[in-house]
Amino acid sequence: MRSLELAFQGGSKVLMAGLAFGAGLPVIYALAMRLLTLGATQAVDTDGRTHTTYTPMGKALAAVLMLIIAGAIALGITMIAASGMGKAVSFDHIIPTIVEKKK
Repeated sequence: MRSLELAFQGGSKVLMAGLAFGAGLPVIYALAMRLLTLGATQAVDTDGRTHTTYTPMGKALAAVLMLIIAGAIALGITMIAASGMGKAVSFDHIIPTIVEKKK
């Protein structure tokens, strides 16, 4: 019975990581694009071309979410690279650090 419990614990961790990186990042990106248009205005010039003017607040909120996405991607690449070098990423402090793997 203990092995079944361990299998479910491992499976739940994989599920959470999959939701965070697999579905979570596209949701954050979609939210960033939606916030970019927050209060935006559109104008049509005499040639019939449409110009969109974004608000500074919308740009700032979208930029913050895009930085979160960039950070998550950088963290994922760091974890893959550290694993390839026989190391691990530790979250003991606020900033993730690369440490030797525990045996």
